[in-house]
Amino acid sequence: MATAQDILSASILAEIDKYIAKYPAGRKQSAVMPALTLVQDHNGGWLTTQLMDAIADYLDMPPIAVYEVASFYSMYELKPVGKYKVCVCTNVSCMLCGSDEIVAHLEKRLGIKLGGTTSDNKFTLKEVECLAACGNAPMFQIGRDYHENLTPEKVDQILDGLE
Repeated sequence: MATAQDILSASILAEIDKYIAKYPAGRKQSAVMPALTLVQDHNGGWLTTQLMDAIADYLDMPPIAVYEVASFYSMYELKPVGKYKVCVCTNVSCMLCGSDEIVAHLEKRLGIKLGGTTSDNKFTLKEVECLAACGNAPMFQIGRDYHENLTPEKVDQILDGLE
């Protein structure tokens, strides 16, 4: 079986080591979330089983424990995604403020449904739970950027700025 050093670059392992150092000795598994994020970012936005196994090996934890984290949190992807992942909050506050209209507009504009990726692999449209911006609903996240108080017109301006 391949080890983490066989799969992950020395620079990625060094970055993971910086996170491990933030936790008490013997608690390096606590760095699983930042490790997943780093590896995903360096793999075009998604995680393979081989990459998750490498993280498990490096953090001395069972692979299933890494899979559980990666499959639970919506920020991790287990299949390829578009260049821009549009994460639309549809939780209560956003729903009450019009997220259904925003989702319908995005689906029409991009020609895909929630969970889909455009044929040019430019956009993935994902429904997510609360992103903690309830006071400025409806909202979505693209990459690490939050866009709040959305209207169909504002959505178009944001998407046009990406293209």
